[in-house]
Amino acid sequence: MKKYAVIVAGGSGIRMGTAIPKQFLLLHGKPVLWHTLTAFLQAYDDMHIILVLPATHTDEGMELVKSLDAEKRISIAGGGASRFHSVQNGLKLITEPSVVFVHDGVRCLVTTALIQKCYEQALIKGSAIPVVTATDSIRMVEDESHFVLNRNQIRIIQTPQTFLSSLLFPAFEQTFEENFTDEATVVEAYGEAVFLIDGDYQNIKITRPVDILIAATVLTERLSA
Repeated sequence: MKKYAVIVAGGSGIRMGTAIPKQFLLLHGKPVLWHTLTAFLQAYDDMHIILVLPATHTDEGMELVKSLDAEKRISIAGGGASRFHSVQNGLKLITEPSVVFVHDGVRCLVTTALIQKCYEQALIKGSAIPVVTATDSIRMVEDESHFVLNRNQIRIIQTPQTFLSSLLFPAFEQTFEENFTDEATVVEAYGEAVFLIDGDYQNIKITRPVDILIAATVLTERLSA
């Protein structure tokens, strides 16, 4: 089946404390987004990527695509007012039945193994949402009180969230709601069940300066393995 990855890269450098958007920060001499795109290009030879970027960073995106020599495999779409609308814009460029991956552009440590595992499950179950078990103590706060939750029952959501297009496309025709925090919530709101799959603790999202240091260490370890 056809394979499309909608890579959402609309972040800013606010929490990173940088003027450069985090997806363009250098990691091992390459932009963070370069590593993300490379993982998807290497996962399958017939993978097509739709890179969703703010209009103000389209030029940087085009230069990055050229540096990968992947103009035939990567298209660029404009970002929207929210993640939901950005993904929606990316999906508009897909016109055939397919398996669709939706991935955070700054999850640059995603492995080809996880991408392939998500694809295989989506073919069978219709979806694959990678998750890891919480390792910290978790407390729920309600008004003035709070209580502990069983962390063994808590799952931290990752990407690529992967779906058959027959599920994802109609779900994204719904009107946007504030509780649409990821693609799984959108599909569930449409009335479809979603299915979890084991994620990868190294598949972190670059959000703060320490994350760049962690990612650099992981990449160094992978290169020396």
